[in-house]
Amino acid sequence: MANSVTIFQKDDMEVVIMKTFLKVMKALSDPSRVKIMKMLQKRVMCVCEIKEALYIAQSTASKHLKILEEAGLVTSYKEGLWVNYSLADGGDSPYAASLLGNLRHWLEDDPEIMELAKQLPQIRRENICGSKCDLFRPL
Repeated sequence: MANSVTIFQKDDMEVVIMKTFLKVMKALSDPSRVKIMKMLQKRVMCVCEIKEALYIAQSTASKHLKILEEAGLVTSYKEGLWVNYSLADGGDSPYAASLLGNLRHWLEDDPEIMELAKQLPQIRRENICGSKCDLFRPL
């Protein structure tokens, strides 16, 4: 009986490990999420800056960020009324840590990634929000 419990626990652990691996792989299976990761390598961004850079709806950007965060690739923190996103340190998952390290060197010569990197300095939350920006500035 003790062996079946041990085997069951081992199988459970294998399922958890596989799910963790697949979560990271699936998170990076979408081109927009890969672009978000490459942008976050350059600087911390809020969702409005990400949606502006990728020409997507804010709700879509938020969904992508949630998937990346759940995979342990991205982290967020609140600063006043702003929610800032940055790359995670990979401490939650060895798969996330490995991919975060490798992704720094991947796709640097991709024309789309290069164009995004060029546009980033002009994409600022203060310019995007305009007069509404005061509503969202940190206190």
